[in-house]
Amino acid sequence: MRVDKFLKVSRVIKRRTVAKDACEACRVSINGRTAKPSSEVNEGDILTVRFGIKEIVLRVLSTKEYCRKEDVDMMYEILEEDGNEVL
Repeated sequence: MRVDKFLKVSRVIKRRTVAKDACEACRVSINGRTAKPSSEVNEGDILTVRFGIKEIVLRVLSTKEYCRKEDVDMMYEILEEDGNEVL
């Protein structure tokens, strides 16, 4: 699945165009490499998303084409938020 679509479907970013803009501005990385909007995301990948001064590091658990709001937590797990590990 494309990274811009994953960010939208998983509701990390609300709109796909905003996710695309974030990728083009080098604010998204996959496994430590800067991601283009068309970069592929697979299960087990580590995504880092920067929102201004806030940064979220998450592990991809599932790459579904559609996900209900209640099931979003099954698509990824947050590893770090703002440089602090989440336990």
